[in-house]
Amino acid sequence: MRRGVALAAGIAGIVVALSGVSAAQATQPHPGLAACPASVADKATCCTGQDANGAYYAIAVPKQWNGSLVVHAHGGPDLGEGSDPERSIGDLDRWSVMVDEGYAWAGSSYRRGGYGTRMAAADTENLRRLFVDEFGKPKRTYVHGQSWGGNVAAKVVEVYGKKHGPYDGALLTSGVLAGGSRGYDYRVDLRVIYQYYCQNLPRPSEPQYPLWQGLRPTSTLTTAGLRARLQECTGYVSAPQERTPLQQRNLDDILAVTHIPERTLESHLRFSVFTFRDIVHNRLGDRNPFNNEGVRYAGSHDDKALNAGVERFSADPDAQRDLSYDSDLTGRVSIPVLTMHAIDDPTAFVEHEAAYRASLEGAHREKNLVQTFTRESEHSELSDSEYANSVAALAAWVRTGKKPTPHSVASSCATFDRAYGTGCFYDSGFLPLPYASRVRPRPGGLSWPAMTASQEMSWSRIDGVGIAP
Repeated sequence: MRRGVALAAGIAGIVVALSGVSAAQATQPHPGLAACPASVADKATCCTGQDANGAYYAIAVPKQWNGSLVVHAHGGPDLGEGSDPERSIGDLDRWSVMVDEGYAWAGSSYRRGGYGTRMAAADTENLRRLFVDEFGKPKRTYVHGQSWGGNVAAKVVEVYGKKHGPYDGALLTSGVLAGGSRGYDYRVDLRVIYQYYCQNLPRPSEPQYPLWQGLRPTSTLTTAGLRARLQECTGYVSAPQERTPLQQRNLDDILAVTHIPERTLESHLRFSVFTFRDIVHNRLGDRNPFNNEGVRYAGSHDDKALNAGVERFSADPDAQRDLSYDSDLTGRVSIPVLTMHAIDDPTAFVEHEAAYRASLEGAHREKNLVQTFTRESEHSELSDSEYANSVAALAAWVRTGKKPTPHSVASSCATFDRAYGTGCFYDSGFLPLPYASRVRPRPGGLSWPAMTASQEMSWSRIDGVGIAP
């Protein structure tokens, strides 16, 4: 189907669906025409809807469509109970550069909040199929994932992105690419180290619970309450001269031992409290997937006392398996994958990229990977010139079969910066150090991939394995 005909037919189908004239059509959810965000309002036709699994989504088709589709996997995870219709609209606005470049864009809010990488991957694939039903098969389809969405999109690549399958390539930006069973170890460390120094989460006067829970299930603690406790212990929002000596020492020790940047300390702690509670209580039936036995912490003013006093725990093997099956990556990649990561990313450390490369090397699939790095210090707000350049470099790789290099990607960015003016900050010679250089490995945690393809196949035969949608 020609691009213009496909678009016209898709929009016509939406109008018919809204009229409710067809009983057969009524059995399937259809998107409805919707106002576009201001960033694409004069450039695209937008529609929104909710799929059969309850996931809200947004779609934008440019008026000058190049015939290709970018399916977007958002980060997080958000912790609301249901699907948030505003999330996909906000993501469309944030990633409007893809529409500016002529790509149709589709993003799912996922069927529920909370952790679930395979669930989010399935919802992303469901949206791709819905797009095809409404607008026809695109000339080419790319999956893009940002942050935790990078983990989701990488899972899409492995589960649905077979050679000659529905996806032609993947763009992973600022991705959490070490997976769930190891990718959060620095937050496990933060949780126990914070409690060792601060002793206020929980306080001695409050009900006690093992720290691997993140937070006891019935706690009413809010994010504002968490910030207050962090401030009480470290004075992190105060100027250094306004902190007490104990607050400054607590802050210095926590940062030095965990290698977490001061500016994202609060967000990492929130994850280790509220998201860990979601993973453990809501997704794993109160079983512990985390471990810090055998880890030696260093960098504090008194490492001996820290290691003697910090809380220790071992993972429940089945819980660890279920988290691994849900989120770890086998490296079995059959399509071109281009990544972009800020060297000083304060949220998903750049060493996640080293873990991902090691996973593909372990699966002998590194030929399908090109990694690029920028001299930026942000997680979710990299340069639009670089995003536009990245999707163009990926598309050229897919179209021509000629694999780009970090240098060639960096060199082509100036063309896009003339349009967007947000800068090109590539460092084509940068290579990240191994993941274990930043995150203290657990015993047996130095080899990659964290989950082999044979493990994945074996585990898939176990009834109820993983995290339920």
